[in-house]
Amino acid sequence: MFTGVLWALIAGLMLGLYALPGKFTKDFKEENTWGLFFMLTMFVVPIIATFVMLKSMGDIYGSPDVKAALPVMIISSVLWGIGVMMWGKAIHHIGVSLGFSLFIGTIIFIGSILPIGIDVSKKGLAEGLPPTNTLILILIGIAVVLLGIIFNGRAGLMREADEKKEGETKENSGKKSMAAGIVIAVVGGLLATFFNVANTIGNAPNKLGILNDAGDLKGIMEIAVTDAGNPGWMVALALMFPIFLSGGVIMAGYFGWQLSSKKAWGSFKTPHFGKNFVLIFIMAFFHYTASAAYAYGASRFDLGPVVVYAIFNTTCVVVAVVSGIVTKEWINASDKAKKALYTGLACMVLGVMVLTASKLPSSQDTVPETTPATVTEEVEV
Repeated sequence: MFTGVLWALIAGLMLGLYALPGKFTKDFKEENTWGLFFMLTMFVVPIIATFVMLKSMGDIYGSPDVKAALPVMIISSVLWGIGVMMWGKAIHHIGVSLGFSLFIGTIIFIGSILPIGIDVSKKGLAEGLPPTNTLILILIGIAVVLLGIIFNGRAGLMREADEKKEGETKENSGKKSMAAGIVIAVVGGLLATFFNVANTIGNAPNKLGILNDAGDLKGIMEIAVTDAGNPGWMVALALMFPIFLSGGVIMAGYFGWQLSSKKAWGSFKTPHFGKNFVLIFIMAFFHYTASAAYAYGASRFDLGPVVVYAIFNTTCVVVAVVSGIVTKEWINASDKAKKALYTGLACMVLGVMVLTASKLPSSQDTVPETTPATVTEEVEV
């Protein structure tokens, strides 16, 4: 368990900071920076990493179980790509700290429920649900995260009212209302949860009863990757490859249209292109590595797509909120608005702590009647 949580924290930190190098580009419009970023992070970095490091890709993706899972993975990844685009729009309307909080708060809330729903749909209600004590903790944790989302939304509306009082209506006249930005963030977060769906489907437990060293059922991608002679940690690379390429198609089309409509293609012709490319490549590397680190962390223990996903995204929110405060997004907000923001963030962190506690072993998990394989699964963390 410790390994999974550690990788979730590392992944969240990287995702929360990945956009920082973009602040140092020169002569690029926003469309140039983000268009090049998405081309690199969705296509160039995954293709290079996968083809260089992963052996026997044809055997992996040609495996019957993996091949059967790919259509659902691709559809889910396309929906994720649409959600990420909406995230960018939300940040433009309501700022980094609130945009991250609402978008990722929604991801945590929905993304923590979906893997359980997928298990129930495959195994039935009796076998698909976690043990009662675990399920109760998961539901409490998700409810607290939802409370955090509500507080963050309230903070955004209060900040908008405060900014109008400070005479910033003219500055923000080109933007839509805070309420519209909040809706975009929440809907985008809902669609972005399909990243977790794609990851869960891609490494669903096999039906042949093949166990790993911890006594858990091996995932279908894990079996395909290791059977092809790759180490187990490369499962993350194999999962990210179809997810990023499928989601990247949507983003490439969107930014191609943005570059054309705003006549920004010419901005790539700048003496600073080399420096800008390096900075944006670092962004792309951090973004891709964060997602792969999450996938690796989630594979380290049972309920990983629930617990690790929440830790990963909440860490990202904390970093984003701090950066938003540092860049003075909330300088004109009242103390009440700031208090609502901090309360929402605290609820999200507390909710994730409860979700993490749901995986800790208890006496109910280790009753004498369990089989040796089950005992190993429950007590090894």
